[in-house]
Amino acid sequence: MEFRQLRYFLAVAEHLHFTVAAERLGMAQPPLSQQIIKLEREIGTKLFIRHPRRVELTEAGLIFKERAQRVLEDANDALEHVKMAARGESGHLSIGFAGSTVFHPTVARLLRRFREDYPGVKIRTEESNAAALVGKLADAQVDCAMIRLPLDCGDAIVTPLLQEKMIAVLPSGHSLGRRRTIDLKQLAGDPFILYPRAIGPELYDAIISACHKAGFSPKIEMESPQISSGVNMAAAGFGVAIIPESIGQFRAEGVTYQDISNKDLGTAIALITRPREKSVTVNNFRELVREFHRR
Repeated sequence: MEFRQLRYFLAVAEHLHFTVAAERLGMAQPPLSQQIIKLEREIGTKLFIRHPRRVELTEAGLIFKERAQRVLEDANDALEHVKMAARGESGHLSIGFAGSTVFHPTVARLLRRFREDYPGVKIRTEESNAAALVGKLADAQVDCAMIRLPLDCGDAIVTPLLQEKMIAVLPSGHSLGRRRTIDLKQLAGDPFILYPRAIGPELYDAIISACHKAGFSPKIEMESPQISSGVNMAAAGFGVAIIPESIGQFRAEGVTYQDISNKDLGTAIALITRPREKSVTVNNFRELVREFHRR
């Protein structure tokens, strides 16, 4: 039994007339009649009662009509889903996020645009530190990840999204709190709050290196679990923190934010994917990251 036989049968079942059904199918009436006879032989029962000017469905024909419609609908639905999957318009996408990347408004706009362009894709998110996400990507625990640079990404493909400057977070009452811009060397006497080096050694080292270039070695007073939690620790009076500018958009009590004049201190957000990625969905997301980067 073939799908075309089901379509022939349903056409006759709809119009209850071989000639009319043949016209609608764009074929001659005799071949249509032969196909229906062949179908009835395969099934082993009559599907139509033939009258001189019309036909009517037998009881078996009525049951077969309902099942045939369902089979064709399921087949068409399966075909459409396969086509959508081939275009990356359905399926799943697991995205890892380094904690501080979610604060940047461009990341939110990127995700919103992807959901608008590919509403059939179900997105799962996971938050972790950047170094851990590189490992999760390699182990296929996530399909891709948004991370902060600088970072050793191994053999992952790095697709830049945006550049971002770093700013200082000072506890309220700090002598530099009223200044809009400060130089790192002005913080030489302050205790620093940094996240553990293990979760982002390259960015950690970049901050330490910038301090050295400014003429001092920072005194690490406290380690924060994530980059973003340094704001609350500064508010608690543990010291000063250096954070990406986007985190400063959330105004917290007990701190002030100051631009840093040192131009060599900055960060970037990028997407990492596996080399030779074959998933159309992942590649669609990566192409969107490229589009946003070009803006």
